[in-house]
Amino acid sequence: MMSPVWFMRMKRWAQNPPSPRRVKFIFAIILVAAIIFALEYAGYWPEWLTATRIGRGL
Repeated sequence: MMSPVWFMRMKRWAQNPPSPRRVKFIFAIILVAAIIFALEYAGYWPEWLTATRIGRGL
C-alpha cells in the first residue's frame, strides 16, 4: 500500500519534471548496469573484476 508521502513526491515530480539532461543521465546509468549484468550472466565478466568474500578470520 502506498503512503501519502509517495503521492506528494509524485505530485512534486509532475509539477517540476527533471530536465532532459538528467533523464538521459539516469538512462545511461541504467544502461551501463544492464550491460554489466548481461556480461556477467553470459560469462564474459573477467575474473579479476569479481569481488571475493573474505572470511571473518576467527
